[in-house]
Amino acid sequence: MLRCVIVGVLALWAIAAPVRAQKLREQIRQLFTFGTCGELICLDPSLAGFHGLHFIPAAETGGATFISFLSTSIGVSVSNTPISSSSSGTTFKFEGGVPVKTSTSAGPIFAERAQTLGRGRWFVGLGVTHMNFERLRGVPLRDITFNFTHEDVDPIDSLGDPGFENDFISVKVAMDVSLLVTSFSLSYGLVDGIDLGVTVPFVRASVQGNSLAQFVPAGGSIVHFFSGSPSNPVLTAVSSAQGAATGLGDVAARLKINVAQTGRIGIAVLGDARFPTGDEANLLGAGAFSGRGLAIISGRFGNFSPHLNLGYTVRDAKEQNNSVDGTAGYDVLLSPWATMVFDVLGSWQIGASKLTVPPAVIFQAPARRSFDVTNIPGQSDDYMSLNIGFKFATRRGIQIVTSALFPLRDSGLQPSVAWTGGLEYNF
Repeated sequence: MLRCVIVGVLALWAIAAPVRAQKLREQIRQLFTFGTCGELICLDPSLAGFHGLHFIPAAETGGATFISFLSTSIGVSVSNTPISSSSSGTTFKFEGGVPVKTSTSAGPIFAERAQTLGRGRWFVGLGVTHMNFERLRGVPLRDITFNFTHEDVDPIDSLGDPGFENDFISVKVAMDVSLLVTSFSLSYGLVDGIDLGVTVPFVRASVQGNSLAQFVPAGGSIVHFFSGSPSNPVLTAVSSAQGAATGLGDVAARLKINVAQTGRIGIAVLGDARFPTGDEANLLGAGAFSGRGLAIISGRFGNFSPHLNLGYTVRDAKEQNNSVDGTAGYDVLLSPWATMVFDVLGSWQIGASKLTVPPAVIFQAPARRSFDVTNIPGQSDDYMSLNIGFKFATRRGIQIVTSALFPLRDSGLQPSVAWTGGLEYNF
C-alpha cells in the first residue's frame, strides 16, 4: 500500500512542474491594464501631455490593492487548506507487549484528537480538496468595483477644482478563481504517545476574469476619454486575464505528543510548521513561514468521541495576521464501517487586518464629500466554517473519506463550499 502511494505522489510531482508562462499575479494585473501605453490607464495619445497621466496614481493604488488582496488571500487559502488529522483511523497503545485499541471510531477529518498512532505504526493519507472562490469579504467576485479618481493638479490645491477633477473611472471586475489541492500525508508513531508527520500538497490554481472601465464625466465639456475626440469620445475600455499554474504547495510538518490518557479522556499538544515551498507569484503558497501550537482534549464515551482544539498561529508575512484558532466537534461510529464527523472550525485575527483597502477620497469642490474607491469593505478576516464528513471502512482496512466545508462568515476569500475526498490507511 505504502509503495503504491509513494509512486502516485512521484507521478503527481512529475506532472506538477510549475508553469513557465506569465505568473498569475501578473495575469491579475492585466485586469487593470487598459491600452498598450505601458501604464495601467492609457488615455488618448493627444491627452498624454496634460490629462493623460492624472489617473495613473489612483490606478496604481487601486490595482495594487486588489492584486494584493486577491493573491495574498489565495496564498493563505492554499496554505491553510485543512489537512488530514495526524492520527486518523484506529489508534493503539501497547500493554505488556500487546497492542490495545485506544479509539473506536475512525477519528476526525480536519480536527485533532489526543490519541496517537502507537509505537511503530504508520498513517498514510491522500486527499483532494476543490475550492471555487465566489466572495471576497462578502462581495461577489463577479461584482468587484474600483473607482479611480483624478489627482489634484496645480495650480489650485483643492481636489474637485477645476471641475474636471471630479471625473472618475469606474472599473468593474468579474473573476473566477479556483484551487485544486492534492495532499499526501504521512505520520509515524515514534513511541507510544508521540507521532511525527508531514504533509506534501500539490496545487493547481486557475484565474480568469474580465474588466470594464467606464469614464464617468462630472459634467460640462469632456476632457478625459480612452480614444476618439471631445465631440465623439470613447468612454469605455475592456481587459481580460486568464491563466493557471500547477506545482508544489506549502509543505507542513507536525509533531504530536500525548500528555495524558485515560479510558475516557485524553490530552495532547501539537506543533505544526508550514514552510513557504509554494510559488507565491503563481498563487501556489502563502510566501512565508507559519507555525502553530495546538492544545488538544478529546473524549471517548462509547461510540461518541468529542474533541476540542485551541491554538495560536504565527505568520511571518507582512500582510498576514497572527491568529487564535479553535475547533470543536465530534466523531461518532454509526456502524463498524461508517463514522460521521461534525466540526466547527474558527480562526480569529490578532490586531487590525494587515490587508487594508484604500481610504475614501475627499473632494473639496463643488462641495465637500467622501467618495469610496471600492466596494470591498475594510474589516478583520475572522474565519468560521462548518465541516460535515464521513469515513467508510473497506474490507482491506482502507478508509474512504468524504467531506464538505461550509464557510459561516464573509471573511477573506471564500467559496460556497470546499469539497474533499480521499483515502486513509493505518498499518
